[in-house]
Amino acid sequence: MLAHLSQFNITEALFGGALIGVSAVILLLFAGRIAGACGIAFSLINPAVSNQGWRLMFIVGTVLGGFLAHQMTEVPVPNAPTSNLLLLILGGFLTGFGSKLGNGCTSGHGICGIARLSPRSIISTLTFMLAGFVFVIVLRHGLGVI
Repeated sequence: MLAHLSQFNITEALFGGALIGVSAVILLLFAGRIAGACGIAFSLINPAVSNQGWRLMFIVGTVLGGFLAHQMTEVPVPNAPTSNLLLLILGGFLTGFGSKLGNGCTSGHGICGIARLSPRSIISTLTFMLAGFVFVIVLRHGLGVI
């Protein structure tokens, strides 16, 4: 269980966090948009939303950036927390549903909203985190699923 913690590097974590923060600031300054990944992704499937080019580039850049980071640092891509495909699909569905219900996801509320001292974002982020903790405890220790 603690094997993955031995790979943790505080310098890489701080650098990665700084890159996320800088990219959020750049998007806000130059496009006037909040870097909420779910909102950006959801808008790609809505034909009524204009300016889809930068949204597509954001999503592609996010995926490609993660891939390139693993290739350049030789850090292995982490395994999924479970091989249970149904559980992974359910988790994705619940994440999407929760981000729609909460009018934003962890990136929009947790990074951008808290930085703007938004009470709604602070409460939303605390709710996301608490729900995540509870689900992991129930699934791992209660049901033994993960």
